Amino acid sequence: MERQCYDLLVIGGGSGGLACAKEGTRWGLGGTCVNVGCIPKKLMHQAALLGGVIRDAPHYGWEVAQPALHSWRKMAEAVQNHVKSLNWGHRVQLQDRKVKYFNFKASFVNKHTVCGVLKGGKEILLSAEHIVIATGGRPRYPAHIEGAVEYGITNVALECAGFLTGLGLDATIMIRSIPLRAFDQQMASLVIEHMAVHGTRILKGCMPLRVEKLPDGQLQVTWVDLASDRKDMGTFDTVLWATGRVPEIGSLNLEKADVHTNPHTQKILVDAQDATSVPHIYAIGDVAEGRPELTPTAVMAGRLLAQRLCGRSSDLMDYDNVPTTVFTPLEYGCVGLSEEAAVARHGEEGVEVYHAYYKPLEFTVPERDASQCYIKMVCLREPPQLVLGLHFLGPNAGEVTQGFALALKCGASYEQVMRTVGIHPTCAEEVAKLRISKRSGLDPTVTGC
Repeated sequence: MERQCYDLLVIGGGSGGLACAKEGTRWGLGGTCVNVGCIPKKLMHQAALLGGVIRDAPHYGWEVAQPALHSWRKMAEAVQNHVKSLNWGHRVQLQDRKVKYFNFKASFVNKHTVCGVLKGGKEILLSAEHIVIATGGRPRYPAHIEGAVEYGITNVALECAGFLTGLGLDATIMIRSIPLRAFDQQMASLVIEHMAVHGTRILKGCMPLRVEKLPDGQLQVTWVDLASDRKDMGTFDTVLWATGRVPEIGSLNLEKADVHTNPHTQKILVDAQDATSVPHIYAIGDVAEGRPELTPTAVMAGRLLAQRLCGRSSDLMDYDNVPTTVFTPLEYGCVGLSEEAAVARHGEEGVEVYHAYYKPLEFTVPERDASQCYIKMVCLREPPQLVLGLHFLGPNAGEVTQGFALALKCGASYEQVMRTVGIHPTCAEEVAKLRISKRSGLDPTVTGC
C-alpha cells in the first residue's frame, strides 16, 4: 500500500480545515458554510429582503408593478453558481500554496497515520507529524419519528422559514419548547413575534409524531400539542428538520488513535491549545467540545493553530465575546452574554440592563411596523459598568454588531459607549442612546433615527 508522509495533515475541507491547511466531502471544498449553510442562506435572505424593498419602492416615488413575481429557479441557479465559484477558488488557493488535496474519507490506522480509498479503489496511507481534525458536523435527523429520514430535509429553522415567507411561500415553524435556545430569550421572543406578525405560522409547544407521503406527493404531518395532548395534522410540500447537529466522526476510527470524545455529545475533547488526548492530534471547529458552532471561530482557530505549529506565534484562540447574527427577516445580532447568562454568573443584583425600542429611518416613509426593533445592553452594575453583552434586533444587525464586538473585546464600559458619537441617521447610533434601565421600571423610549 502506498504511503505518503507530511508535516501536517488536515482532515476536513470546511472553513476551519481550509484555514489551517492554507497558512473530502461529498460537497465541494468549503464545507457546510459555503455549500449548504451561511453563504446560500444569506443570499436567499437577501432575495427576501429585496422583496420588501420592492414593496416599499412606490412610497419613495418608484413606479414598480405590484405584485412583483419571484423565480425560485433563477435565484437557486445564481446561488449555486456562486457556490461553485467558491469551491473552485478554494481548490486554486490550495494549489497556489502547494497543499496536496485528497478527496476521500480518512480513518485512523494509528496515532500518526490515516487510511483512505481513492476513486479507483486504491488504498493509500498518509502519515504526518501533526494531524488536525476539522470534520465539522452534520444535521441530526429525529430518526425516532416515523418518516422523518425518508421524507425530510435539513437546515436552519427560523432563517429558512423567514426567507421562504419573504419570498411569498407559506411556511410553518413547529417549536417543541423554546426558540433560539442558546440566545437571549427576550430577543428570541421578539424574533418569533416579528415572524408571526409578518406571515410565518408558529406552532408552539408541539411535537411531530409522523410524516406520511400522500399519493399526490405531498407530505402529511401529524403532531401533538404537548399542553393539551391534542393531535392535529397538516399537509405540506416539504418538511425541514432543524433539530441540532452531531459531530462528523463516525468513520474516523478515533479509538485507533486513542482520541477521546465526550460520551454524551460525541464531540472531541480538547484543551486550550486545541490538542486532543493525543498531544500531536488537534481538533478545531464544530467537531471540538465546547466550541461555538460558527464558521469565523473555526477559521481563526485554524489559522492560529497553524501559526503555533509553524513557530510563528504562541497566540491562542479566544472564544469569549464572539459576535454572531441570526439572519431572520428582522435580523438579530449579539455579542457577549445574554441577560440570563449574566444574571446566572453575577447575580441579579450585580447586573444592569439598558434598553430601548427604536424606529429605523427607512421604516418611516413606507410606514413599516417597527414594534420589534429593540436594543439592550447588559452591564455589570458596579462602576465602571463593564459591558457584558449587546443585543440588537433590526436591519443590518450583523454589520452593527461586528463594530461593537471590538468594543467588548477591548473591555468597553457603559460610560464609554455613551460617550461615543453616533453616526446620524443610522440604527447603530441608537446603541449610544440607551439611557433607560430595566431596573428603573420605566418603559424604554421609542426613538427614531
